[in-house]
Amino acid sequence: MDLTPQVFLIVLPAVFLAGLVDSIAGGGGLLSVPAYMAAGLPPHFVLGNNKFSSSFGTLFATLRYHQHGLIDVRVALLSAFFALAGSFLGSSAVLLLRPDFLRLLLVVMIPLVAILTMTNRSLGRENHSQRQSRKRMYILAVLAGLLLGFYDGFFGPGMGMFLILFYTLALKYDFVTANANTKVVNLASNIAAVVTFIAHGKVIFALGIPAAVAGIAGNLLGARLVIKRGSRIIRPVFILTLLLLFGKVLYDLLSTR
Repeated sequence: MDLTPQVFLIVLPAVFLAGLVDSIAGGGGLLSVPAYMAAGLPPHFVLGNNKFSSSFGTLFATLRYHQHGLIDVRVALLSAFFALAGSFLGSSAVLLLRPDFLRLLLVVMIPLVAILTMTNRSLGRENHSQRQSRKRMYILAVLAGLLLGFYDGFFGPGMGMFLILFYTLALKYDFVTANANTKVVNLASNIAAVVTFIAHGKVIFALGIPAAVAGIAGNLLGARLVIKRGSRIIRPVFILTLLLLFGKVLYDLLSTR
């Protein structure tokens, strides 16, 4: 593929913005994937380069959150391990089932989640996870990993946002801790995908490496904003990415009919 200056002008700013959004509330792929497509990359190279650049950004955001003690390491690692198992099951299921029914379900669910987030002002403001037993939290972490990993393998978009919501509602984390834990799960999933894409030659390193730098910059800025402003920055970005996801799912649903 001929990497013209226009390709970099399209991809790099979008990946930076995607990293910023992803580090705050998840859903950065809703911005970066269309940018890679607009730049003219073939579908498999779109996915390969997107995973490559986002993995490095997620790694740096994860390290930043860990440095500030915002990650519940055992819970996050449990979810990450079982998310990989769930993703394998979801990827296998997609060969047998069409995801159209899931699109219909999301068209109903996403507005409800957005309304819940906007109307429940106390949601995610304080960390009440310490009120639960560690055993219960570990069980919920496993369940979160399996369910959201299956969703990621079967369908994918918005997995990080739904995991943040699960952590907030079920494990009673504040938005900041829920978001930080999610990054560990995303990182594990991304690394597994990147290894596969590189092994099959689906990463264009001349574009992927500059995009990774842009993604790292966006993630570091986003992580800094989260550490500084907490749920005040996460809530509006979370709602915005939900709306972007709703638009994508609705468009995909209508375009397949």
